[in-house]
Amino acid sequence: MKHIADAVRRMVLENPEVEVVWPVHRNPAVQEVVMPRLSDLPQVHLIDPLDPNDMHNLMSRSYMILTDSGGIQEEAPALKKPVLVLRDVTERPEAVEAGTVILVGTDEELIVQESRKLLHDSAHYERMQMAVNPYGDGQACRRIVEAIEYAFCHRDHAPEPFYVTTRQDVQH
Repeated sequence: MKHIADAVRRMVLENPEVEVVWPVHRNPAVQEVVMPRLSDLPQVHLIDPLDPNDMHNLMSRSYMILTDSGGIQEEAPALKKPVLVLRDVTERPEAVEAGTVILVGTDEELIVQESRKLLHDSAHYERMQMAVNPYGDGQACRRIVEAIEYAFCHRDHAPEPFYVTTRQDVQH
């Protein structure tokens, strides 16, 4: 946790226009590491953990996301937000393959380096932002309705099959 907080501090000091919102876990061990390293920086907002609706709202308004949460690794691509994963391994390897997340672990230098690239290299940012979402395209509800309508004879033709792929060259 120390290296993550130190990386955030460096990122903010290098980029004074950047604001960071960090929902800090209530665990005293986490608070004891994060608060002294970041609470003196006016552009760092250390807040209590958020409910899912508020977290999704915050994510949608963010430029990029640093997280160790598997759920956020899945949700951020739908919002077109690049993610730096604060773990050495992820249970979401498809996101790494797709290019929607980058594993940085807790290596302070790597966190700073990848944050710098996302902040200052617009082509790199856009590649991550526009990568194929390995978790779908946001059209599941429409497809489910079409399948139900077809199953109950309200449609003459079956819905188009849908396959998620992170490879641009695969055709079905």
